[in-house]
Amino acid sequence: MDSFHKLDSLLRAQAATGHSLLESSAFAFAAQMARIGNALVVLSDLRKNISHIFAGRFASQFGFDGYSSENSIWDKEILRLIPDSDREEKYLAELKFFHFISALPAAKKSDYLLISRLRMRDSTGSYNDVLHRMFYLFDDSGAVAFAICLYSPALYDMPWKSAAVNSATGHIVDLTTENSIKILGTRETQVLALIDKGNTSAQIADELHISPHTVNRHRQSIISKLKVRNSTEACRAGKILKII
Repeated sequence: MDSFHKLDSLLRAQAATGHSLLESSAFAFAAQMARIGNALVVLSDLRKNISHIFAGRFASQFGFDGYSSENSIWDKEILRLIPDSDREEKYLAELKFFHFISALPAAKKSDYLLISRLRMRDSTGSYNDVLHRMFYLFDDSGAVAFAICLYSPALYDMPWKSAAVNSATGHIVDLTTENSIKILGTRETQVLALIDKGNTSAQIADELHISPHTVNRHRQSIISKLKVRNSTEACRAGKILKII
């Protein structure tokens, strides 16, 4: 399963419930960021499966103006302007960010945003460096209810292509380097790598000098942390995230 389909599946699995007040606040925030910050802003409503697109002055060079919407959580009119390689890196960064956020305590989740640098094709066919920022908004159950993406000029160089940034403390987690996020513990990573090689629980227990019961406990923990349904999907997710 590639990065896009894995990310799409995880986001759609969110059990976001009614959030009328949150929706109103998110809509107002997105509209104001487009107007005051001149950004191209996308508000994706995961429950209603719709994207609201607000075009600030920066957006005019890409052919956007005013307000529009799409019946999808993916802003396809914007994504088609991003080169294939950058788009795949964007999906992978967002997938890593989702897993990074999922592993945080509930009180810390909203402190982080994703910052990436990518290219977008303007109306003349030229590519421009763009700063992409993404925020998740959570409902009372802790599920992702909205994603807000802001596209604006890349005015400064960054030492990383994408990173999770704590807006309260300035703490930065580079998401572009291998093993940059520790979704799994060391032993869980070892177990997952052996599962991927086709080893049984008994063989893994013998290899790591632990009991089969402990191996099975690690299996369940891996499946839970990676938000997948079984060991096969865990191996696929592990490769996408460069854990194994």
